[in-house]
Amino acid sequence: MAGPLTIKQLLWMIGMGATLFTMWSLLSKTVFFLLGIPTALLFVAFAFYRPYGQPLISFVFSGIRFMFGPKVYVWKRTTQKMQVNYQQRQNEAKQEEAMESRDDRRRKALENLKGIAKIIDSKGMEADEDVVSILKKPELRK
Repeated sequence: MAGPLTIKQLLWMIGMGATLFTMWSLLSKTVFFLLGIPTALLFVAFAFYRPYGQPLISFVFSGIRFMFGPKVYVWKRTTQKMQVNYQQRQNEAKQEEAMESRDDRRRKALENLKGIAKIIDSKGMEADEDVVSILKKPELRK
């Protein structure tokens, strides 16, 4: 900051002074005052006027970009949106798989319970091979 001015405002004022000095040196006094007053107003507006909280220069550049840019916008799917959609589909697939595996686990648990009940009721004389194979594999037990 330079006094009450920000760096950008100070640079605009220096630019205005240089432009007005150049115009004073090159033009007659009448032409200087005809062109100098609008030029000074323009530089002051660029330094201090902020429409919608934006610097005037960015406002002007946006207007120029709008005038010369395409007026029809064609929607393009961005990679970020594609990744989000891909992750959502993966999560949905995992949830469906979890629901299916939960149903399978319930079905297997019921079958195993029947097998365990068969072993207990027969006092170990009869065995269900599925239950025995599960009991022999410690990595499957949790």
